[in-house]
Amino acid sequence: MNVTKTELKGVFIIEPRVFSDQRGYFFESYNKLSLEKYGIDYTFVQDNQSKSSFGVIRGLHFQKPPYAQTKLLRVIQGTIIDVALDIRKNSPTYGKHIEVELSDENFKQLLIPAGFAHGFSVLSETAVVQYKCTEFYHPESEGGILFDDPDLDINWGIPLDEAVISDKDLRHPNFSNFTTPFEL
Repeated sequence: MNVTKTELKGVFIIEPRVFSDQRGYFFESYNKLSLEKYGIDYTFVQDNQSKSSFGVIRGLHFQKPPYAQTKLLRVIQGTIIDVALDIRKNSPTYGKHIEVELSDENFKQLLIPAGFAHGFSVLSETAVVQYKCTEFYHPESEGGILFDDPDLDINWGIPLDEAVISDKDLRHPNFSNFTTPFEL
């Protein structure tokens, strides 16, 4: 596995070694021992999968402590722009984000620790996203930030007038009106 640190402390891009031949391909999508060599040591308790069509934006979401989740995301089919936004008070990168293209062709994964809001947009006709979580889903601890807050300047890779957004995601506060539950 190739593990790359990003400018956001704790967020990593993970690229597995892919073995291809005339039959197709094989790769380890997760190997706890390999990741521990990079200081990545989480216990995942829940796997989630979503299917979305072109233009869907899901996010920006997080779970508040004590149910905060670290997520390891990958795309099984299609292409997305995956976004991690640092919402840890006192972090030198508070309010900064990264955008990473994940696809079934580049095999990249994104590790997003607790203390980050997460979202993605679908660039392909459809996309199937799979992600591991370190905490079970707790609806009472859900939180979010408005996906198109101009202060965040996130490039979702699609025209926002074509975006498909849930009613719930449209009601999230702007970042400037947001009080974080996370400390660094």
